[in-house]
Amino acid sequence: MRQPSLNSAPAPGDLEAAQFLEDACRRLQAELAKVIVGQQRVIEELLIAVFARGHCLMQGVPGLAKTLLVSTLARTMDLSFHRIQFTPDLMPSDITGTDILQEDPQTGRRRFEFQRGPVFANMLLADEINRTPPKTQAALLQAMQERQVTAGTATLPLPDPFFVLATQNPIEQEGTYPLPEAQLDRFMFMVLVGYPPREEELEILKRTTGSASEDVARVLDAERIIELQQLVRRVPVSEAVYNYALDIARATRPGEPGASDFVRHWLSWGAGPRAGQHMILAGKARALMHGRVHVTLDDIEAVAPPVLRHRIIPNFNAEAEGVTVEQIIDKVLGLVPRGEGDRLL
Repeated sequence: MRQPSLNSAPAPGDLEAAQFLEDACRRLQAELAKVIVGQQRVIEELLIAVFARGHCLMQGVPGLAKTLLVSTLARTMDLSFHRIQFTPDLMPSDITGTDILQEDPQTGRRRFEFQRGPVFANMLLADEINRTPPKTQAALLQAMQERQVTAGTATLPLPDPFFVLATQNPIEQEGTYPLPEAQLDRFMFMVLVGYPPREEELEILKRTTGSASEDVARVLDAERIIELQQLVRRVPVSEAVYNYALDIARATRPGEPGASDFVRHWLSWGAGPRAGQHMILAGKARALMHGRVHVTLDDIEAVAPPVLRHRIIPNFNAEAEGVTVEQIIDKVLGLVPRGEGDRLL
């Protein structure tokens, strides 16, 4: 498939692939619905991150099926899946792997052989990442950024595709090691998982207390996912959409000339350039998932909250006045003019 220019029409092969991605997302959501009740927004944000080749930080109280959702998603995509429970005594080598002394049965000679850790998986669930010390957190975050692991003098690539979903418990903060802002920035999305509505919780009770169990079908495989990730990169974007994403990111910075009074009053730091990059990439993936081969301002507006909520830092004023990150993001989105980014390319 050819590489289109900024405002060119997609190639016929790209149009077919885009239709395939839209259909695949519908089938993925249908398969996940066999096991997961509700959570459509959470599922959509996870799928956007997968196809945009990003990582997610998921925040929610225990018992909301976060592990089940990720493991089921891995099965529908035919991907290898590992889960790591982060604890205060977890070492970096427990994630990446370690050299083990092995004896050759034929020669009797001993040599070190690298035993791969759980990070060598297509989909990795890092459960309660804020419960482990910074050194161990850094080992995982380096693997996320570089998509490789260094063992001695050897550098080993991680499987492709490679997707990390890390969870944080927002309730128990005693004895935790919060991720620094620079490391939080490596996650494309922060996905919030809330309590289900009454009707959905009733359905959860019925499904999980009986003897019936649902199996899910494979919808995609690793090779096809890589092709679709490359397709997302080729989605054209108009100047108006680029400027809208840029304006949103810059509007969160209290030191920016012309920054709004509420931004200066409530925020210590705003989002960096990676926020704009992730809004564009996520917007491309969302457009394809909704059957479009162009990105609209609505796509950017929809992905802005999960991109921004872990990148803007409220100050004491916001905390004292009871102002949440979500409220600040809503005000920023209401402040930034939309322009003419919804036209077809």
